[in-house]
This record gives sequence, C-alpha cells and structure tokens, in this order.
Amino acid sequence: MIKSKFTSQIVCIFIYVISFYLSYLLLPESITDTWSKIVVWHIFATIFIYIGSLILNNSSLYDPFWSIAPVPIVVYLTLSFKNTIELIVLVSLPIFFWAIRLTRNWLISWQGFDHEDFRYIDLKNTNRVQAEINNFFGIHLVPTMLVNIGLYPLIYITTNEIETNIFLYLASIFTIVAVILETVSDEQMREFKSNDENKGKTMKYKLWKYSRHPNYLGEVLFWYGIYFMGLSSGLASYWTILCPTLMLALFIFVSCPMMDKRSLNNRVDYKEYMDKTSQLLLLPPKS
Repeated sequence: MIKSKFTSQIVCIFIYVISFYLSYLLLPESITDTWSKIVVWHIFATIFIYIGSLILNNSSLYDPFWSIAPVPIVVYLTLSFKNTIELIVLVSLPIFFWAIRLTRNWLISWQGFDHEDFRYIDLKNTNRVQAEINNFFGIHLVPTMLVNIGLYPLIYITTNEIETNIFLYLASIFTIVAVILETVSDEQMREFKSNDENKGKTMKYKLWKYSRHPNYLGEVLFWYGIYFMGLSSGLASYWTILCPTLMLALFIFVSCPMMDKRSLNNRVDYKEYMDKTSQLLLLPPKS
C-alpha cells in the first residue's frame, strides 16, 4: 500500500493522464456525433480509473475525477468549434474556477491510498458480488454519467456559433457566484475544524447557521448555472432542465442524508442542529 500522501497524488495524476490519453486513442472513428464522442471518451476513462482502483484497492482514486474530467470536455467543446474568445471565456472561466476549487479541496483533504472515503466503504460493505456492482456502478460509472448529463446543456452554446449576449453574461456570473458560495462554505468549515476545541462539535455558525450543507447548495447552483448557459443560446430543449435537477436529486436524496447520518453518529449536538437547520437552502433556523 502506498502510504505517502505526495506519492499517492503523483500516482493518481499519472493514472489520470494515461487514462484520458488512452481513452482518446481508443475512440472509434465511426463515432461522429460530438456528444456521443464525449460520452464514450468519458466512459472509457472511467473504466481505466476503475481498474486502477481495483489494483490499488482504493476507490478514492475516483475522487478527483468529478472535478478533473469536465476540464478536457469543456476545452474540447469550446476550442473545436467556431467560438469567439468572449464566449470561450464566459463558458470556461466559471468551470475552471469550480474545477480548481474542488481539486484543491482534494489535494488538501485526501490523505493518500491508506485512506478511503467512508461512503465508498459503506457501499462496499456487503457480499463480494454486490460490493463490486456498487463499486463499478455506484462509485464510478453513475457519477460519471451524472457529470455528463450535467454538462450536456453546454453543447447548445458551444457548437452553434452563438453570439454572446446578456443572458450568457448573467449565467456565467451566476455560476461563478455559486462556486464562491462553495468556496466560502468550505473555508468556514476548514477554519472551524482547525480549532482543536471544536473537535466533536457541530459547525453551526456563519453560512452553516442557515444550511446544514451550504457547500452542497453551491454545487447544485453551479450545475443550474451550466444549464442557464445552455439556455442563453436560445436553442436548448425544454427537457434539459432535467440535467441540473438530477444533480439536485442526488444531493437531496443521497449526499446530504449520508453526511447527516455520519454527523448524527459522531456529534452529540447534531440532532438538535439538524432539527433547526435547513438541509440545503439558506433559511433562518427554526426557533
């Protein structure tokens, strides 16, 4: 087992570079549709990451995939078509900001291959066959497909030679503000945890006074921002509202409950906090 954090990160980066490169080389020439090409490329890369997680016996190898994989996708979408510099910046800037923020969190918090996310351990805490089904689909493939679905609205704004307009500016600003909300929430939590006196206590101050998961709220709003970018083209299909809404469902029904359950088990004051504080939206606490 690789125990050094730095060595683990270098190994992780190496696996990612190889995975994306090989996945691109393996793309069938018969695939000509832009989004189909992206989906297959993304799935191939996920399979390589999955194989790496099996070799290393640690599914946390997949953790940075959520934030890293959209970068080459956005670069491909914005640079492979006749887009203006203005449009490229408006679309790419908030997504790069988001990717840097999440990847930075991973670099700070991930301890290396001797540590695995508790959620992954819970999903694999069953019989061998079910554990591997959960590992491949629940931990790797399903999140990959959700990211693909979340990014899909961008195809309307990047592949149709759209002129920039006020709606794209507003959507880009909205998306950046969503990432700022995530970043501020993370920093507030990180500052709280850095104080040894707060060990075992619940963070219920600043943004966390109004939401149990303000960072997740920012993440959900980020995906709605991408939807608004696609909508600004004037060409997006009505059903694309499902793209960010699936992300919303993921956080409401999966991510938030899992974090709440863990906090209930680890913090004696969390039940009271949970009863008084909104799950996701920033709302005044109940009296």
